[in-house]
Amino acid sequence: MDYLIETLAKRILGDIGWSSSPGSVMKKWREAFQISQGELARYLGITQSVIADYERGRRNPGVEFLRKYVRALIEIDASKGYKVINELLKGYTLMLPYIDDLGDFSVPIGVDEIVTAVNGFIPNSFIPEVKIYGWMVTDSVKAITSLKGMEFYQLLNFMIGRAVIFTNVSSGRSPMIALKIAPIKPPLVIFHRPVRLDPLALLLAEKDNIVVVVSTFTKAEDITKRIRSLAQSVKV
Repeated sequence: MDYLIETLAKRILGDIGWSSSPGSVMKKWREAFQISQGELARYLGITQSVIADYERGRRNPGVEFLRKYVRALIEIDASKGYKVINELLKGYTLMLPYIDDLGDFSVPIGVDEIVTAVNGFIPNSFIPEVKIYGWMVTDSVKAITSLKGMEFYQLLNFMIGRAVIFTNVSSGRSPMIALKIAPIKPPLVIFHRPVRLDPLALLLAEKDNIVVVVSTFTKAEDITKRIRSLAQSVKV
């Protein structure tokens, strides 16, 4: 659920930042979370008048304050049993069965760092110079056999700039064929212990300049743990 909450937080932050009247949008989200100015101010350690000034446009919020503001809304709701968050997340539940984990790095990560983190190796004949901005973990069989049409394109939106980690892989052929016909492609894919890496899968990856990494971890959960640990270590 963590990655869904992160996605929701980014949606709220973007909604406020993109608005020509950020104060009114801040108020909209505060009221949506059913949190009073006083409660929010106490949580943030500021006076209620400061919250009021932001909402009335008397102050212009900076990025750092908006992050704290959005985080406070979510954490206050979490302390109340995720009452509002659970309702807001219903729009994301379509992808829930197909995404096991998802996140972003605070700074772009190089391929070598990813390879080390997942205890992997690169079978490509060449390695394109790419930077990785996040990760997504998905069960390859479940995603490929169940998603249809626009559902698959929805999943692709989560892949932009991210390392896509395919678990439950036998040869890697099916995921790469699916990506071959897709208009949006990830810069790097990680296969978790394929029984035998199909040469066609590697050929398709190289034609699209996709870096392939094979992780040798026994458990797929170990990949997620190491990737999240890497994300924590590179925080700015």
